[in-house]
Amino acid sequence: MFKRFRDPRIRLQNRLIPVLVLLLVFIQWRAPYDGWLILLTGLGAAWLLSYLWARLLANGLELQREVRYGWAQVGDRLEERFTLYNRSPVPALWVEVVDHTTLPDYQVSRATGVNGLSSNRWVTQGVCSRRGLYRLGPTSLRVSDPLGIYMVQVDDPRSAELMVTPPIVPLPPIQVAPGGRSGEGRPRPNAPERTVSSALVREFVPGDDLRWLHWRTTARREKPYVRLFDGTPAGDWWILLDMDANVQLGEGQHSTAEHAVILAASLADRGLSQHRSVGLVANSGELVWLAPKSGDAHRWEILRSLALVSPSSNSLGKFLAHLQSGFGKQASLIVITANTRSSWLEALLPLTWKGTVPSILLLDPRSFGGQADPAPLLRLMVDHGLAHNLIPRSLLDRPEARPGHKGQWEWRVTALGRAVPVQRPTETEWRELT
Repeated sequence: MFKRFRDPRIRLQNRLIPVLVLLLVFIQWRAPYDGWLILLTGLGAAWLLSYLWARLLANGLELQREVRYGWAQVGDRLEERFTLYNRSPVPALWVEVVDHTTLPDYQVSRATGVNGLSSNRWVTQGVCSRRGLYRLGPTSLRVSDPLGIYMVQVDDPRSAELMVTPPIVPLPPIQVAPGGRSGEGRPRPNAPERTVSSALVREFVPGDDLRWLHWRTTARREKPYVRLFDGTPAGDWWILLDMDANVQLGEGQHSTAEHAVILAASLADRGLSQHRSVGLVANSGELVWLAPKSGDAHRWEILRSLALVSPSSNSLGKFLAHLQSGFGKQASLIVITANTRSSWLEALLPLTWKGTVPSILLLDPRSFGGQADPAPLLRLMVDHGLAHNLIPRSLLDRPEARPGHKGQWEWRVTALGRAVPVQRPTETEWRELT
């Protein structure tokens, strides 16, 4: 269980007693006197005892640090468990635990104590307030002998990565122009579209057409289910996230950049839940290009990429110009942008001529404190027959996307006055930092 710290350091912190001891040695040598000798013996013994105390603590202190999760979403509660062991026979009257975690707004440093040949355990909690890749640890321990003569520092280099992904929020119906038309695309089994024969049913997910509800199954299972059909051509979803820093508005979690990331994550989750293949491209600091795939593993890959995107100087128009041959003819291209200028549409139109079907999700700049009027751009989209949605800040500024709402108990009181839990905090095993 125990893992040794590296190179514990013992540093002289209070020089008063050592100076007095040396001074008494000099005085006793020049003018011997029993009183000086008694005082010298007492101070010397205290000095020696302090050193031995510090040495025992340096060799006996151990810290075990465990975390429940290896990844989280913005708003999730992070829990860590610390166990401080003291294998020496002397107590550590105070121990300062210094944490070097890079997770923002997360402080677990503290001062505590532990008796000899015993342990002290505590649990810390924090909220993941920003997306990104962070590191938990390393950790340092600082302790002193009772007289404060020596300071002992032991460093625990163990750490663990923590991926904080953007939140996924329930979206209202947002129309995405289908990329497959009759006679085009590739056959996709079990797609919820109008065809000759119906095959199976599955549970309703947001975005499904209410016309395809299977009422008999819905009534029997008390949950909405939709019919699945055979042989419908269905195009892939390509989500294009515009991270051009020159068009972003707002700051922090209330910026257009963060809302665009949340929108991309939520749309990707919706597409994958509908058994579509979803791809992701972004003109961020590091180019993101994920080919369309399906499945839970790909969902994690998309969320991880979205957790790491950052604004860049690459404009949307130039980015689209480099993607002219990147999408399939039957693909649905979902462009998420806060750019109200019309110049980037010139780079988008050639993609439509090649068969790509775009849907534009334009973040309303006025709801983010901007002055630009999106009306001229919206009229151009109508003139070119482009599907589009104007996304206000209020659409995604929901409690689900705010830090601090997850990982807690939520209760519902029945008509009989009984409290029933409707959400339980996730219980996973503790995992020690390595």
